[in-house]
Amino acid sequence: MTLTAEHNLQLLLIDGSWQHAADGRTYTTHDPFTGEFASQAAAATPEDAVLAVDAAERAFPAWAALPPGERRRILWTAAERIEARSDEICQAITAEMGGPVGWGRYNTTVLAENFRYAAGAAHEALTGEIIPSETPGRTSIAIRKPAGVVACLVPWNAPALLVGNSVPNALAMGNTVVMKASEQTPRTHGLVAECLTEAGPPDGVYNLVTSAPEDAPAVVDALIAHPAVQRIHFTGSTRVGRIIAQKAAAHLKRVILELGGKAPLLVLADADLDQAVSTAAFGSFANSGQGCISTERIIADRTIAAEFTRRLATLATTLTYGDGRDPHTMLGPLVGPDSIRRLSDLVQEAVADGARLLTGGTADGPCFAPTVLADVTANMRAWREESFGPIAGVAVADGPEEALRMANDSDYGLSAAIFTRNIPLALDLAKRIDVGMCHINGTTLDDEPQMPFGGVKGSGYGKSGGRAGLQEFTELQWVTIEGSQPPRYPIAE
Repeated sequence: MTLTAEHNLQLLLIDGSWQHAADGRTYTTHDPFTGEFASQAAAATPEDAVLAVDAAERAFPAWAALPPGERRRILWTAAERIEARSDEICQAITAEMGGPVGWGRYNTTVLAENFRYAAGAAHEALTGEIIPSETPGRTSIAIRKPAGVVACLVPWNAPALLVGNSVPNALAMGNTVVMKASEQTPRTHGLVAECLTEAGPPDGVYNLVTSAPEDAPAVVDALIAHPAVQRIHFTGSTRVGRIIAQKAAAHLKRVILELGGKAPLLVLADADLDQAVSTAAFGSFANSGQGCISTERIIADRTIAAEFTRRLATLATTLTYGDGRDPHTMLGPLVGPDSIRRLSDLVQEAVADGARLLTGGTADGPCFAPTVLADVTANMRAWREESFGPIAGVAVADGPEEALRMANDSDYGLSAAIFTRNIPLALDLAKRIDVGMCHINGTTLDDEPQMPFGGVKGSGYGKSGGRAGLQEFTELQWVTIEGSQPPRYPIAE
């Protein structure tokens, strides 16, 4: 399927019906590589968002009461539909955010896996427990039940994959969903919505809202403020995450925030350099560095830093970048010109402050060349700020303890990696590093559906995977059953 201006107006999905926005407005997105038309979508109003939540609220009681096995069947079917329509979704990803074919395939594969995991866990996270009581004859039970309507605010950088961080788990637990699509990738998210509707959930169980960039704050405000919304799951920048957390707090709403990162990769003196270089390149440059768990800070032991950095720079020069439609392209364009300007400024300022530019550092049209900076220090913006681009900054440490201190010197705490042959040492460091996830001899750019994905500090809170992620979408309730001789209450005698 080819996206054209005459085809595929992405509509809203409200209560099982594809609809125009209340005022009929639409907006368009543009291919970040060519600048040409990518997609057109309904520009929802806050009133549309309210209608979507109203529909989800009406559908909630029946969906929550459905046997878990029936929800499992629907989610499993959704995974099959995602795989069947993978080519369409991949084309939309390339057109809307520039990702190469391989990135699109990875997105659809992981999304299908997330739906299958959630389907298989439909019983798991709703399981309660019996808690011994001090009252004779009483049975005390802690049960988990679905929370209600969940607002899922999903991003553009891994537009299919990151739907899997919230939507499947929320639905599996018996919640209903209103998904707010990214303004950059409405058609990608619309195709995922079509796959879900083809799986046959009842009307209103899953709803999709698309909005123009200028309308997004008001639409999100309407979702957060609606009394029926009991959870807000947001994946995006730390700046916006703070705003959402503050707005949700005013309504006493619980949020799950998967925010920015500045992932450190520690390369200790005894590391396998071939493996460390390859992994660092993947973590820093995959998807042109546009990921919250991309490798952003490489901390190399002084004894191997020069050799490691030389090899990394050499490898970076072999990576091809350009149009995501070209099967030889490894890295696509950045999402927009603002990103290009910001990366250029970060590199120029770092060099002015003493860093050495070994390769890259320049824009090539809408792309940014894979970049390696040596001698990066803590006073540089390139060390402090999330770049969200293909920049690998290398700093030097004297020993494991200094490397750990440098790794923890960040406002972020999402993912990290440690390369060493000394596994007991690596495990000790991993326990002391201030992140939600740490990988020993592996990449920072990692995720699996059954794992507790999430960060600390400025990277957010809450989990988006595994049992912990499932339980984010449940309420824990205490229930008691009195025995044959119930307790006596003296005040009533």
